[in-house]
Amino acid sequence: MPALFTHEFATDPYPAYAWLREHAPVHRTVLPSGVEAWLVTRYADAREVLADPRLSKNPAHHSEAAHGKGKVGIPGERSANLMTHLLNIDPPDHTRLRRLVSKAFTPRRVAAFEPRVRELADRLIDGFAERGHADLIHEFAFPLPIYAICDMLGVPAEDQDDFRDWAGMMIRHGGGPRGGVGRAVKRIRAYLAELIHRKRGDLGDDLISGLIRASDHGEQLTENEAAAMAFILLFAGFETTVNLIGNGTYALLEHPDQRRLFQDALAAGDTGLLRTAVEELLRYDGPVELATWRFATEPMTIGGQRVETGEPVLVVLAAADRDPSRFHDPDTLDLTRSDNPHLGYGHGIHYCLGAPLARLEGRIALAALFERLPDLRLAVEPSALRRRGGLIMRGLRDLPVEFEPVRG
Repeated sequence: MPALFTHEFATDPYPAYAWLREHAPVHRTVLPSGVEAWLVTRYADAREVLADPRLSKNPAHHSEAAHGKGKVGIPGERSANLMTHLLNIDPPDHTRLRRLVSKAFTPRRVAAFEPRVRELADRLIDGFAERGHADLIHEFAFPLPIYAICDMLGVPAEDQDDFRDWAGMMIRHGGGPRGGVGRAVKRIRAYLAELIHRKRGDLGDDLISGLIRASDHGEQLTENEAAAMAFILLFAGFETTVNLIGNGTYALLEHPDQRRLFQDALAAGDTGLLRTAVEELLRYDGPVELATWRFATEPMTIGGQRVETGEPVLVVLAAADRDPSRFHDPDTLDLTRSDNPHLGYGHGIHYCLGAPLARLEGRIALAALFERLPDLRLAVEPSALRRRGGLIMRGLRDLPVEFEPVRG
């Protein structure tokens, strides 16, 4: 069996996932944190698990939680009183909160945000276009979704650089000491509490104001719930998009034929291909490697393996989305792929609420890059690129590129 969670594995986990799909599709392993969990790697099993109500999102169901040893979830969220968000709760609370948040996070709000995302993308490219080189993670893929979600949440412009710093701490320490992430989470929590208090007296047209207004049969979000929801929209909403832009750009640079197809579609205004391209990039090397934690609430069988009450189950989205039993020639990047029901943003009642915004940001960001910098190329050998640590997300630490300087 191939080794898991090594440096080589992080660089390219797909051969190991192929072995697991073939030989141990539901595999019990010890994670780097020391937690034992089941990895689910086949597409059919993954879809069933993601929608199975016997698997809880609440970490209180973890068999180690009763002994105070739980090492699951986002560091610092418990001590910061940020547990009541959609990634940690089950129906009926999940149903109520998702319905309330959906009233504020509407398709119309996302669609209306498109000009702002274009403006952000162009402004960030303007910042390095004349130089002829850039680190696309730190100068483009990272700041774009941070500023976008801050705008959408209603964080004042003068506070957005603080958010960028806190988010940077969360990414930098994602695979290292949990303390760095925990400190950032506490700072965000304190800020959100103060911002929500301010907005209660002066509601605007932003998402936090929408969360405050949202009510269901007269029941409003509590302040803790509103803070937790704003936090998870920020946390889940920015890092997945950083990785979509970074992984997607790298994939296009490494596949010249698909890159030409993408740029030809840009020149022809073929929005249909641009949309299928983003879906294929999400499938091929998506931003989320493993779905967030689930815990068995009763003994159950998954893919022929018995899972006991309280045991963690992790769906390996990256493995399921390259399952040859579901996707033709799954290890080939094909931007024209039309039969593409990938699991990049999950499945079932926990399907990512922010997926439409992430898709919009990814499509606009990639189009802006390859339209404005048509000769974009890697500035280092692929072997020099480093992946960020961490269990759930899959993304690059940096992406150095070169291009012909664009004047004025």
